[in-house]
Amino acid sequence: MQSSDTEKQEQANSTSPTLQELPLKWGWLLALGVTMLVLGTIGFFLSTLVTLTTVLVFGAFYLVAGILQIAQGIQAKESRWSGRALHFAVAVIYVLVGILIFIDPIAASLGITLALAALFMFIGGMRIAHALTSKKKQWKWLMPITAGIIDLLLGVIIIANWPASGLWVIGLLVSVELIMNGWYLVITALAVRKRNDRPLDEAAGENE
Repeated sequence: MQSSDTEKQEQANSTSPTLQELPLKWGWLLALGVTMLVLGTIGFFLSTLVTLTTVLVFGAFYLVAGILQIAQGIQAKESRWSGRALHFAVAVIYVLVGILIFIDPIAASLGITLALAALFMFIGGMRIAHALTSKKKQWKWLMPITAGIIDLLLGVIIIANWPASGLWVIGLLVSVELIMNGWYLVITALAVRKRNDRPLDEAAGENE
């Protein structure tokens, strides 16, 4: 009987493109979402610690990537490889960047924060320019120009509070991303639970 209900539920889900985008099981999805919400909330109040941890992980990725690239270059004994020197040069840069980050993660976080501020301002300027062009062509422009202004303001705020902002911006962004993704997973899991709790005949009937 249970297997029959499951097959019927899957048949009802397969007839709807919207339902096909959702998984059948929601328990682990809900648990993962709640975990991300908890971690993001904790990180929100410990943004400095999250910033330094993120920077160290970033440095570890660079270090490991550089070492693996050097090992691959040594193992690949190809005499006609014209890009061999560049390959090793990039690998050495990766290793040096990783080592420098581990030596002084605070300085690394300050530098990355400045780069993020510049990126926000660049993206903001591009979005505003696109919005103004769209306005001339009578396209939708309010959303792009609003997003561009927000990006510009974020960049200005980060630079205005630098170097202090270098100790919390990265951690704050990581925490906000965890919270947003956590809410997304929770909402998705609850939607799956609500769908699974509906009568199977009703779910199948609506999709015919």
